[in-house]
Amino acid sequence: QVQLVESGGGLVQPGGSLRLSCTASGSILSIDVMAWYRQRPGLQRELVAISGNGGSTNYADSVKGRGTIDRDNAKNTVYLQMNSLKPEDTAVYYCYVLVRTPTLVPVPLWGQGTQVTVSS
Repeated sequence: QVQLVESGGGLVQPGGSLRLSCTASGSILSIDVMAWYRQRPGLQRELVAISGNGGSTNYADSVKGRGTIDRDNAKNTVYLQMNSLKPEDTAVYYCYVLVRTPTLVPVPLWGQGTQVTVSS
């Protein structure tokens, strides 16, 4: 079995910074996709940033210039660095990983979610 564990959420002031992490563990052959989603109050879950198989990255317009997604393949970990945080960034942030187990079957996984609150 493969498990995702998220950390790094909490309360920050507007203009502050925060770094989220998500680590995958278990029987992992390779990781094709790692991404961060968020769900703001009253809204649907939305993509924040994604890192693809070939190293490509994409960001939501709302976080371009303020967010950076990084992967540490040796540790099976993905990070989301967020700067210049705004109250509108308040949301539950979810890690998403598409992994391949030794069976070569791709398996999509979601983290448990971590709350980020931006408020003074």
